[in-house]
Amino acid sequence: MTAAAIHAATEPPIVVERHRLGRRERYAAVVAFNRPAQLNALDWDTVLAFDSAIDEIGSDLRVRAILVTGRGRAFSAGGDLAKYLDLYADAERYPRFIADFHRVFGRLRELPVPVVALVNGIAAAGGLEVIMSCDLALAARSARIGDAHVNFGQMGGGGALTLLPRLVGIQRAAEMIFSGRFLSADEAASYGLVARVVDDDDLLAEGLALATRYAEHSRAALRTAKETMVQIWAAAAPLAEGLAEERRRNVEYCLHVPDASEGLAAFAEKRRPRFRGR
Repeated sequence: MTAAAIHAATEPPIVVERHRLGRRERYAAVVAFNRPAQLNALDWDTVLAFDSAIDEIGSDLRVRAILVTGRGRAFSAGGDLAKYLDLYADAERYPRFIADFHRVFGRLRELPVPVVALVNGIAAAGGLEVIMSCDLALAARSARIGDAHVNFGQMGGGGALTLLPRLVGIQRAAEMIFSGRFLSADEAASYGLVARVVDDDDLLAEGLALATRYAEHSRAALRTAKETMVQIWAAAAPLAEGLAEERRRNVEYCLHVPDASEGLAAFAEKRRPRFRGR
């Protein structure tokens, strides 16, 4: 085994860095896939390491945003196909792996803080599915994003066939899935897969700028808004039902969460709000 291979084998598949946001004890957690030699392919160990990272971050009330990215020249090229050969031969383990993939990355929609994908380089198949599990995404100008399962005789299993049509519409989803082609960053933005395209060198800084903005807001307000929006969207609720749920959550929040009244008081008194909601 070469020195480079030994180094890669001892590196953790997920690394977490905390970036302080302003002068107060508030942080953005940057969670990075850390298998650059494999283009951050997602094997079972990486999925479970991501799960452990979310356990740690999710319990830290000082974390006000999570930024998901990849080390090296890829966000994630998707599943680790070399290891899938063994998994496909095991009718017990493979369903467990897929269940873990859904559970772990599905947690991103359930976290009480915004989760932003910072898409650097290639994002394919499972990498695309991770992006779609985040609340929004910023893409580096050089990013290339695609489903690409069919390019290797595969089909989506981690959410591509469910989430992609909801995000971009059935026509565009079908074109992406059936062709296996990659979108440029600008195309991905025009499709609504990413919120914005930024210069490669500015990707992390732009993500931290978003996190800094989020940290200025009420954590309780952001949590409740995210919970409500994701719940209505995920259920594909009819308009009347969605509006009724939004109305119910709004009344509950405004009457019972002190941050709502504090925001109004701060506006009236022309001062910065002092939000305390958890």
